Amino acid sequence: MNVLKRPLVTEKFTAMNEVGKYAFEVEIKANKVEIKKAVEKLYGVTVNKVATMKTIGKVKSKYTKSGTVSGRTSAIKKAIVTLKEGEVIDFYSGI
Repeated sequence: MNVLKRPLVTEKFTAMNEVGKYAFEVEIKANKVEIKKAVEKLYGVTVNKVATMKTIGKVKSKYTKSGTVSGRTSAIKKAIVTLKEGEVIDFYSGI
């Protein structure tokens, strides 16, 4: 199981990078210990703290010929990782 799905590079999370906090979308069933090990292994940094949050999917509906079809987008889990002071992760190095 790959714990980390992708880094979250939004305006809000990019501003947090300046204080050593990075955000990732992770597997729903991943715990903080697994997330910490995955980040340390993948990026070669030391993780001080991991904070997680689950977001439920939004309710969506669309109108078709046969009527209204409603459903829900999938739920995701986000992890905010705080690194040891002085360490950074460069998401743009491979571009």
